[in-house]
Parts: sequence; C-alpha cells; structure tokens
Amino acid sequence: MAANEKEFRMGVIGPAELSLATSQIAVTKATNKNAKEFAGFELGEAIAVTGVLKDLGTPVPPMDAKSKATLEKIKSTPAGKEFDKIYIKAQLENHEFLRDLAQNYINKGKLSGMAENQGRHLATLSLAVFKEHVAITSRILKELNA
Repeated sequence: MAANEKEFRMGVIGPAELSLATSQIAVTKATNKNAKEFAGFELGEAIAVTGVLKDLGTPVPPMDAKSKATLEKIKSTPAGKEFDKIYIKAQLENHEFLRDLAQNYINKGKLSGMAENQGRHLATLSLAVFKEHVAITSRILKELNA
C-alpha cells in the first residue's frame, strides 16, 4: 500500500497502463453492449489518468508477469462472450486493487506538503471512479455469467 503520494502514483500507473492496453483492444473486440460501452469509458479514463500521472513525473514501470499474462489472454481470446468475461473480470480485479490503494492512502490521514495534498486530492477524486467501476464491472460480469 502507498505510504506517500509518490507511492500512490506509482501504484496507480501500472494498473492504469494495463487498463489502457486492454481497453484499446476491447473497444473493437467486445460484443456485449455493456462490456463494449464500459471499454469505451474505461479507455477514456485510462488515457486521462496515465496522462495526468505522466505529467506529474510518474515513471511507467515495466509490466509485471500477471499483467503481461492478462494482456496476452485478452489479445489471444477471440471476440465473443468469453472475451467479454475475461476483459470485464480483469477490469473488476484492477479496479478493486485501485479502490483499495486509494482508500488506504486516504485513510493514512493528511500528510504535510503540497505534493501530499495533491496526492490526496487525486486519490479522493479517483476513489469515486474506482468504486463506480467496481460496481459496474461486477454487474456486467453477473450478466455475462447468467
């Protein structure tokens, strides 16, 4: 978990890069209308988040093994219901992680310094979206599994 704003930014940028890569694929490959719609919204969010983090000087770490495997599975799965399930499940897991990261950082309480204030502001705004996306992807996954 993040002890300061830099660790928070570093914790967000990897998952945001994965969301960007997988959503770029899903906007054309998803077949379920809700999965496709989510992919479009998520792509816009991921572009915005990664752009802000990079503007703040956050380096993009190399993709870890789990993220590489997720991306490869999304690339290699043909369009259809199975693809939609894999994509939405990956987004659910990603947003659960991000939600918890933001919540834990906020729960640390106010730390001194301008960067920490900006980090808390970013975490506070992001938390609302992360929670929303957990709820939406949970609902879509239930629909796909029905």
